[in-house]
Amino acid sequence: MLEQLSDKYAMIDIGSNTMRLVIYEHDSRKKFKQLENVKVVARLRNYLNEEQQLSEEGINVLIDTLCSFQIITRHHSVQHVKCVATATVRQADNREEICRLVQKLTDFEMTILSEYEEAFYGFLAVVNSTDIPEGITIDIGGGSTEITYFLDRQLIEYHSFPFGALSLQLQYVKEDTPTEEERKAIKQFVQSQFETIPWLHGKQVPIVAIGGSARNMVQLHQSFIHYPLAGVHQYEMMLSDIQLLKKQLSGMNYQELQRLEGLSKDRADTILPAMEVFESLCELTEAPRFILSRKGLREGLMFEELIKPLGIGLYPNVLEESFQELVMDFEIDTEHVTQVTKIASLLFQHFRMHLDFPMGDKDLSLLKRAAQVFHLGEYIDSESSSQHTFYLLANRTIDGIRHKDRLKLALLASYKGKSAFRQYMEPFKDWLTKEEQKTLRFLGAVLKFASSLNATKRNIVKHLDIDANSTGFTIKILCCSDYRAEEYQAEKQKKHLEKVTKQPIVLQFQKL
Repeated sequence: MLEQLSDKYAMIDIGSNTMRLVIYEHDSRKKFKQLENVKVVARLRNYLNEEQQLSEEGINVLIDTLCSFQIITRHHSVQHVKCVATATVRQADNREEICRLVQKLTDFEMTILSEYEEAFYGFLAVVNSTDIPEGITIDIGGGSTEITYFLDRQLIEYHSFPFGALSLQLQYVKEDTPTEEERKAIKQFVQSQFETIPWLHGKQVPIVAIGGSARNMVQLHQSFIHYPLAGVHQYEMMLSDIQLLKKQLSGMNYQELQRLEGLSKDRADTILPAMEVFESLCELTEAPRFILSRKGLREGLMFEELIKPLGIGLYPNVLEESFQELVMDFEIDTEHVTQVTKIASLLFQHFRMHLDFPMGDKDLSLLKRAAQVFHLGEYIDSESSSQHTFYLLANRTIDGIRHKDRLKLALLASYKGKSAFRQYMEPFKDWLTKEEQKTLRFLGAVLKFASSLNATKRNIVKHLDIDANSTGFTIKILCCSDYRAEEYQAEKQKKHLEKVTKQPIVLQFQKL
């Protein structure tokens, strides 16, 4: 289907709490760039009456909102629009009439997702944007909650519960925010629902949460602890973090909640019911950690469009896809990367036999990853490439990498010297041990030195060897062409290796 798409493609998500229009632009590199993201708090769940019908007023809200979206899609000349509806429309007895009215009165044809489809697309977004091989996903909407269990990145179980953050608030909460008794009633109900699903009990796998309620909870937690790294995708919390945050929010009134940084005003009345759900699931499953996926239903639908033409169900390697995007976005010289990676790997293998601090295969893997994006900030400005590199990698969402590992990558790929390293580390000084910092400084020095050995990007270094003795290290470098430019740069950069190894280094260049 991808080859049939026009340059622009729109997704309309009709949820129980919010309706959202997202317009993507499809470029020549088969990537989708977001152009527009319009959200309307329609709260259709409020219009589902006792007869399980969406009232006339609710239908009018739906149609009016779609007509406002229509103005935007027409402005962008979008020919391909996927319009999907979830729990409230799915649960409405008059859903067929609603579909007819949408088709008659708007440009759109609305598809009602089944419980399985809603759960599946959330799962698809998670496994195509994280490195988590096994886990439980939860997507709390306004009127339903979808849960899946996946193993080896394959969907194993799913279940849809007929409650969501908004429906819990409507059913149990009399005022704007729940009292302690109301919170207890919500939790008791949610626990009783979860306990009916045998495969949830004591699973002891990560919980991966999707949707606005989870995102707002994470943003609140980041704000409360003054989290120094940008981005919420793959942000991790413990059960104790959720419980402490819930305790802090429970002591606030509705007006105070509305003023909190990180919490959308329209979720001030539903955040606590949602947190009761998250807490209950973590407790029942004995989850080791709670992780947010910024990618959800809409992204799952988009992933399907992207990977179907490839004849696969999943991206084979999420992190590799992310790095390919970085290579394209910053026009990275892949031949230079290959040469620097080769040299850096050789240096690593030789040095680790002689140094007194342990380094393993994970360190080598990190070194190779950093070589792919070493000083990518040159794309912006060569004079301050280190600063730009650190900022870009520390503040850009990279699918498939945890936050601490993203920090390590940023520190390594931006390596300029000990002083800059310490400057970048300052906000994160409690994240890494002294041993970890020493290893990163060594890897950074290796990478900087390896890059200097391909200063002219001619790939002239064919082999190198390292001799260690009581007086220090001798690095023998065999080249296939004139090496004066590389020799000059390597002599300048070897000081970083000398500082971290605390040994003098002699360079011996030789032409083959």
